[in-house]
Amino acid sequence: MTDATSTAELRPLQIEANGINVIAENERKGHPRDLFWPWFAANISVLGLSYGAFVLGFGISFWQALIVGVVGIVLSFLACGFIAVAGKRGSAPTMVLSRAAFGVNGNKLPTVISWLLTVGWETVLVILATLATATVFHRLGWGGGDGTKVVALIIVVALTIFGGVMGFDLIMRMQTWITIVTGVFTVVFIALVADKIHWHTVSGIHGGSAEALIGALVFMMTGFGLGWVNCAADYSRYLPRRSSGAGVIGWTTFASSVAPIFLLVFGLLLAGSSSSLSSAIGADPIGALATLLPTWFLVPFAIVAVLGLIGGSVLDIYSSGLALLTLGVRVPRYAAALIDGTVMTLGTIYVVFVAHNFIGQFEGFLITLGVPIAAWCGVMLADIALRRRDYAEPDLFNPSGRYGDIRWIPVLTVIVATGIGWGLVTNSSASWLTWQGYLLSPFGLGGKTGAWAFANLGVLVALAIGFVVTLAFSRAAVRAEEAAPLPTPARAGA
Repeated sequence: MTDATSTAELRPLQIEANGINVIAENERKGHPRDLFWPWFAANISVLGLSYGAFVLGFGISFWQALIVGVVGIVLSFLACGFIAVAGKRGSAPTMVLSRAAFGVNGNKLPTVISWLLTVGWETVLVILATLATATVFHRLGWGGGDGTKVVALIIVVALTIFGGVMGFDLIMRMQTWITIVTGVFTVVFIALVADKIHWHTVSGIHGGSAEALIGALVFMMTGFGLGWVNCAADYSRYLPRRSSGAGVIGWTTFASSVAPIFLLVFGLLLAGSSSSLSSAIGADPIGALATLLPTWFLVPFAIVAVLGLIGGSVLDIYSSGLALLTLGVRVPRYAAALIDGTVMTLGTIYVVFVAHNFIGQFEGFLITLGVPIAAWCGVMLADIALRRRDYAEPDLFNPSGRYGDIRWIPVLTVIVATGIGWGLVTNSSASWLTWQGYLLSPFGLGGKTGAWAFANLGVLVALAIGFVVTLAFSRAAVRAEEAAPLPTPARAGA
């Protein structure tokens, strides 16, 4: 992978002035390998260990879980890598580049979904970080009540909002340190609990059905890469145009995948060694993992857990702010991050201190958004594959330009694919989502209680529909766009 260089420097203590505009040539900087830090830090959380228990919960063996886990992680983050290439080619945020596929105003539909998803997940991560701190402090006998939760909430929210407000340069610096600290402490954690692994028990777990394997695969894809595809170009848009496209894809995929795969393997070994531990991890990941540790390591463990979650929430709040601006909200980028931070804080306060049983319902809502995001991802991947030239930057902001106002084929594709996808998934996280799965019986898949009920085929179907339809029916439109003359200087300036 060939890296390109740039003389522009990081300025982590200055508020980023850029919003959804195209990054100027003299501000583009770095190398594809610099993408390692934000993506690794966002996915190093020790909660990745809990995915071992979650995947085994589908009733499959260790080897089956390992295969579908690795495939799901790598494939889903490979999609992030391809979308990150668009950031290098267009030097604009992900949802701005999405206008080329959907039209300037037609793109508002997927942008609303993206904003809801990123704000929702940043809220969930802050909630988990707050509760993780309280859990560890309770184990130490230092409290763990509302006072501890308030202090933890203030610290986690402050770090998250501070990173989102300051912007790209500080986030890159924060993620570097989060990567180093969490990486070291995670290795120590694994060394301390390695004696809890019993291979004879793990190897004795029986294999599962094809339906269970597909369900586990979709779960891993949704829990990892498909949760980041709508942000993937936000961190590659500062790279020089001459940067290697293969380098962008490779470093994004590698950095995002390496920690989750490592944590998944160890999580499978831990959860497979004890059915009671597996159940406990599924119910309370932090609490269950904390019981395995000596008291002296609980504080470092809390630091690992919280920093890993902050690594994800910082990327989410930055991207949610960019999505808000893409919707047409006319405020500076840092103000958009503050708005999203306020929503995140209010949501966290409500869940932690008022609606203690709300998190399951909320996660059900967020998982439901995974179907339309998968459809959008399919459209976006096909659109990127069809393009042979860089984006015509001024037309990304002009409804009368080559990308148009509303491109109905991609918009309707996402709507139809979402309708089909929701009909092929079931959701046990929220009682108000029992209406899903309405196509399982008509399609002969056994209904909502059959073997295919929890395979969540709708995510893969929505992704496939978005990709195939766009590849088949948008080729001529893309060729016409690329054949159009470049905008005149006056128009570009406007």
